[in-house]
Amino acid sequence: MEISGILGALVIGLIIGALGRLVVPGKQNIPIWLTLAIGIIAALLGTVFAAAFGVAKTPGIDWIELFLQIALAAVGVVLVAGVYGRRP
Repeated sequence: MEISGILGALVIGLIIGALGRLVVPGKQNIPIWLTLAIGIIAALLGTVFAAAFGVAKTPGIDWIELFLQIALAAVGVVLVAGVYGRRP
């Protein structure tokens, strides 16, 4: 993977994490770096799932892959906010 691919993954991860956080109702008390990490992981997992389902390469924008990534980010935000919010 090239440097531009890594930087692209970081930017996409930030966007996916922010979208996942917006989808979840209420306030999430997690830092932005954790949202970025959730977004990167969700983007990678969403791509893997899309490839497994055979919808990773479609003409135009890969809407199904994007939906999977945002859904995974939302689930990640909910799970991490639940655990992170219980910290003393």
